[in-house]
Amino acid sequence: MVDESGGRAGRGPILLLLHGMGATGDVWLPSAPMLKQHWPGRWLAPDLAGHGWSAPLPSYSFDRFAERIAHGLVADDRIVVLGHSLGGVVGLALAARAAGMPVDAVVGLGIKAVWSPDELTRAAELAARPVSWFASRTEAARRYLRVSGLVGLVPPDHPVVDAGLRQVDGRWRLAMDPTAFGVGEPDLTPLLAATDVPVVLARGEHDSLVTDEQLKAYGVPVVTLPGLGHNAHVEDPAAVLALLDPYRRG
Repeated sequence: MVDESGGRAGRGPILLLLHGMGATGDVWLPSAPMLKQHWPGRWLAPDLAGHGWSAPLPSYSFDRFAERIAHGLVADDRIVVLGHSLGGVVGLALAARAAGMPVDAVVGLGIKAVWSPDELTRAAELAARPVSWFASRTEAARRYLRVSGLVGLVPPDHPVVDAGLRQVDGRWRLAMDPTAFGVGEPDLTPLLAATDVPVVLARGEHDSLVTDEQLKAYGVPVVTLPGLGHNAHVEDPAAVLALLDPYRRG
């Protein structure tokens, strides 16, 4: 987990940054200089269950992901969530009335809203595969970049990649529990109905995983980020952090 405190900690809500499938909390590290300048207070970037250094779950659901995150938070702290892809769905589950968490707002970036039967089958197949082992860090890093969608955005030798790898007895593997691929398709309609807090759904203009029309069908504000793709928070952190401006206090 990346845990940082800004210069005015305690005067506003905590910013909770949730990564997407296959990544780790370290994917937000390139945003750190801008966060320190623009977010008034503390921010957290935890590893979701089964990712990075976070232990796996016996089985995966969006609610279980959210419960694991909630256990690591202080109950009295107000929270604003910025979640990418899977992390955006987890943020919505965390903001549900029934969860009882003090969430002030959720910004969901690049959430894949519609899944085809073939895509769900492919995800289930990935979840059923055993852990893959690699003879070198280079091979494992290439696999990590594909799984996390960071190919071409992060070099293989970047520290962000290190957080997603493990070396055991001279061999390399991804830190991710592959079973997490089986979390399934998010049903955004009940997730949005279950929360009373402001929600913004955003996507990069060139994100091939979700369209504006799909997001606008849910009746919440939708923001399209010009020129960016699925990992907009890595491509242009400043553009994504600007989505948080309405929720800053302090």
